[in-house]
Amino acid sequence: MSLSRVYPMRIAVLQRDPVMRQSIESSLVRSGHFCAAYDDGVALSRSLVRSTMDLLVLDWQDMRPAGADLLRSVRRVAGEHVPIMFVSDDGSEESMVRALAGGADDYLALPLRDAEFRARVAALLRRAYPERFSAATCFEIGPYCFDTIGRAVTLRGEPVPLSPTQYRIAALFFSNVDRVMSRDHIFATVWGRELREFTRTIDSHVSRLRLLLAIEPHNGFRLQPVYRSGYRLLQLHDHVLRE
Repeated sequence: MSLSRVYPMRIAVLQRDPVMRQSIESSLVRSGHFCAAYDDGVALSRSLVRSTMDLLVLDWQDMRPAGADLLRSVRRVAGEHVPIMFVSDDGSEESMVRALAGGADDYLALPLRDAEFRARVAALLRRAYPERFSAATCFEIGPYCFDTIGRAVTLRGEPVPLSPTQYRIAALFFSNVDRVMSRDHIFATVWGRELREFTRTIDSHVSRLRLLLAIEPHNGFRLQPVYRSGYRLLQLHDHVLRE
């Protein structure tokens, strides 16, 4: 399926140099992504507690915390699934090796070459979210089948009437099973703009979607609210369903 064309990715950019931060952000926006920019590692880590991202683009040096400490800090909060790329003035082999050995997924030394940077970002996203970049016209998960061309869903072969917005939310959840999706992440990828103020719109849509798709243990899934963040679609194991 081609969810990458339907849902832009949310990317956090951490860079102390404002000119370079703007350059990175502009490059990502031209690729169709949403960006949240930071100049402080502590602020980024705090934000990641409540706001989920698809990719982190960080600076290796001149940050609080810096280098390997920064990597450990954001990895602990963001989780192991989210890819992390470093873009830094420090192009030494030692720093690159330390970053990659510490769990970073890529390291790019400045000056920034726009085409290369965007290609590396695309490669990281394809590896991290292969289901969102597949060319398949449908995908099945449990008793659900998603038609990505007709934007339709069936449950055990029976069509489920969904509005375009409901379909986009459902496809987002079912292509990110077991992953927390924050409200601002849902809003940005489904409505196409960043969430600027508190709204119950997302909660109302999710509540209705749970009923329409019968997202319940007997169908193998549970939609779990996550305190002060958003929701997580859990795929249940067989032994849970038998209990």
